[in-house]
Amino acid sequence: MPRFRAILDTMPAYRPGKAVAAADGRSYKLSSNESPYDPLPSVVEAIAEGARQIHRYPDPGAIGLTEAIAERHGVPASHIALGAGSVTVAQQLFEAVGEPGAEVVYAWRSFEAYPLLADLSGVTSVRVPLAGEDHDLDAMAEAVTERTRMVFVCNPNNPTGTSVRRAQLESFLDRVPGDVLVVLDEAYREYVRDADVPDGLTLYRDRPNVCVLRTFSKAYGLAGLRVGYLIGHEPVAAAIRKTIIPFAVNHLAQVAAVASLRAEDELLERVDRVVKERTRVREALIAQGWTVPPTEANFVWLRLGDRTLDFAAACAVEGVAVRPFAGEGARVSIGDPEANDAFLKAAAAFLE
Repeated sequence: MPRFRAILDTMPAYRPGKAVAAADGRSYKLSSNESPYDPLPSVVEAIAEGARQIHRYPDPGAIGLTEAIAERHGVPASHIALGAGSVTVAQQLFEAVGEPGAEVVYAWRSFEAYPLLADLSGVTSVRVPLAGEDHDLDAMAEAVTERTRMVFVCNPNNPTGTSVRRAQLESFLDRVPGDVLVVLDEAYREYVRDADVPDGLTLYRDRPNVCVLRTFSKAYGLAGLRVGYLIGHEPVAAAIRKTIIPFAVNHLAQVAAVASLRAEDELLERVDRVVKERTRVREALIAQGWTVPPTEANFVWLRLGDRTLDFAAACAVEGVAVRPFAGEGARVSIGDPEANDAFLKAAAAFLE
């Protein structure tokens, strides 16, 4: 038999959110943090027009999209690196720093792809337990050693939805050595309403070892096309561009992302609706008797411990798919009002 890397025998595969259906056929997928809304007509039109060119290879440098992102955020185009979703840009980061003996620090629990990407790139994961549901930045700073190459701060954190405040984050960044790359993973930035949760782009400008990850999958509703990007100083962005697979961001993805930036005002109105539903769902859960941490993302988190899988099964009976983390809790995406009502009904019944 062919021989493969030994790490493949021990690492679990990534588990995407799944769909379920009730006996009557009702199905509400609240397991993947997707936008509940269809693409905007203007974006669909741009994709349809772009389909006329799919016999050609996509622009390998994604110049039009890079320039659009640069204009949107007021940063140099040379500070941008693209990938097929922010998780793939994260993989490019791991590849850029990964070599025997290197360590990467991140909170746990946080985004479940981090340990998989670390294992695949050959670096050593240093998992720092959350303090309750929050990042323990003091402990993370203490975990940085001469072997540390990179630190991830997921803000808001996936799956808890909690956020790091400005003073905390700035103090942490001051403690991290300049030769350690700090990645602010901001996949849910557009849903943040707490003014004390900093925009990473206001922090990276004066810190050459800080970069920011963003995605078009969530607020922009392009999860099916896979577009993510990094903003960092030119040496960081250049290193990440070297690790991208050629043509990774396909033509339709590039076209759709540019069209989405043009329609951003309309798209962010939809984000506001999700945020209002987020508030309604959290307040309803608290009224039912649940403990729900404040969330700045497009999901809520329920700490369930050993009841987690039972809760997910009870929701599935009602046609509601949630994302369970066995022994810990469940993450529930915010959907449209009908889906949210179905989830609230299932949550209330579980407590009875």
